[in-house]
Amino acid sequence: RVIHEPARLLILAYLSVVESADFLFLMNQTSLTRGNLSSHLSKLEAVDYIEIKKEFVDKIPRTLLRLTDKGREAFRQYQSSMKQVLDSLSQ
Repeated sequence: RVIHEPARLLILAYLSVVESADFLFLMNQTSLTRGNLSSHLSKLEAVDYIEIKKEFVDKIPRTLLRLTDKGREAFRQYQSSMKQVLDSLSQ
């Protein structure tokens, strides 16, 4: 259920194809507001699907996001389940 919410699914989809992404990149790609993205990221971090790393680059704060192994496996399982559902509908 954590992944099924459209915004979180979109976040995990983007993170599944990169090693890591910064907050602004995800905000631009998902078209979520800063607060909305932050809220969804917190939920994903709480279940250990993503890792959030905050750092400073030339005195400018940067937030990097990375899919954990647990998150990557959960996303794969979700994809597989959805594929099975969709395949069963076309038979």
